[in-house]
Formats: sequence, structure tokens, C-alpha cells
Amino acid sequence: MSRLKILGQNIAKYRQKKNLSQEKLAELVDLSREYVTRVERGQKNISLKKLFAIADALDVKFCELTNFD
Repeated sequence: MSRLKILGQNIAKYRQKKNLSQEKLAELVDLSREYVTRVERGQKNISLKKLFAIADALDVKFCELTNFD
């Protein structure tokens, strides 16, 4: 499985743990819901700046989102 796909799955997992919809997460980090959907599916190459914003919004460490083990 690609690292982008794993990254997306990690984001989705922590988003769901916080009971956030994709739309709400997108609103919190000033992105579109479609963008968040593509990131979670591993279809979008996300910038570090946006990834840091997502980690902050989900209240998780950056390294938790980028854990590829």
C-alpha cells in the first residue's frame, strides 16, 4: 500500500475518533471537503503546512499521522 494511502487512512481514523465529518475537518483547516476526501483516499499529495494544520485540528502529533508501520 502506498504511503499516501496509509497517510489518508491515518487521517480518517483520527478524524473519526474525534467524531468529525470530513466537512467539519475541512472547515477547521480551511480546505474543501473534496480535498479532504481525496487526501483520505490517498489521491492527493498534501503539503506539510496542510498536514500540520490537520494534525492540530485533530489534536494528534504529526508523527501519528505519518506512522507508516
